[in-house]
Amino acid sequence: MRRIELVCESEVRRLDLFIAENSGLTRSHVQKLIESGNVTVDGKTAVKPSVSVKADARISVILSEEIPLDIVAENIPLDILYEDGDIAVINKPQGMTVHPANNVYTGTLVNALLYRIKDLSGINGVLRPGIVHRLDKDTSGLLVVAKNDRAHVELQRQIQSKQCRRIYLALCEGNFKEDRGCVNRPIGRSHTDRKKMDVVEDGRNAVTEYVVKERFGDYTLVQFELKTGRTHQIRVHAKYLGHPVVGDKTYGYAKCRFALNGQLLHAQTLTFTHPITGESMSFSAPLPDYFQKVLSVLRNKNN
Repeated sequence: MRRIELVCESEVRRLDLFIAENSGLTRSHVQKLIESGNVTVDGKTAVKPSVSVKADARISVILSEEIPLDIVAENIPLDILYEDGDIAVINKPQGMTVHPANNVYTGTLVNALLYRIKDLSGINGVLRPGIVHRLDKDTSGLLVVAKNDRAHVELQRQIQSKQCRRIYLALCEGNFKEDRGCVNRPIGRSHTDRKKMDVVEDGRNAVTEYVVKERFGDYTLVQFELKTGRTHQIRVHAKYLGHPVVGDKTYGYAKCRFALNGQLLHAQTLTFTHPITGESMSFSAPLPDYFQKVLSVLRNKNN
């Protein structure tokens, strides 16, 4: 038997849809698993695929051995900033999905990790080995990966208790009125488009602090720091402020003056305590070339 373990970050209306979106299984396959009693929610067997699931619910999916779910190790280049016997810090490029999902089984960070690193924590199951936290596909920057369960649990504890600092740089549309501020607005599934997140009153608590780093008139370079870790948090809060991230095809403007493959959002700095040694660690990743080129264009225009 194999098992997939998932945690529902915000309340969802359908169990089968949530599992399909986060496991790499098809929705019809998930429905059959539920009907056969192979799915539990908080330890209780799920009866209907359409059941609603509350925030923080723990979902377990049991797969029989005959169901193929092997993730292939792929020789994909990785920018590893640090590595020891317990953790690795990766600078993820834009365009790379972190783990298999939605029928995407190749080209992900997990595929690359399985080739490069032989031992990864198994807490998140076969689809997400070693993955402690995620970045969106089109967000670049730093991730910490756990090589064993002890390191994984401790790193997750630091993230949940806000002891891990995650600082991002983003180029946003428009001119911010304030030099700094804090967005404290709940985030959950959009009531009009379940594929998107939104600021909704029935969402989960979400806090993002921001500081303006540079102004370009029609654009603002902003440093964001996550105080919570909700799906698409910075992108949703930036939209809520009326200043979506430049190049964001989901939450941003339909037209963009720059030729981009995704949003200009970069996880620049990651600070945490080593989960085993207790050493304080901090890493920074430079802005990708395409991000720097856009900033150069704006700076030259302003001079």
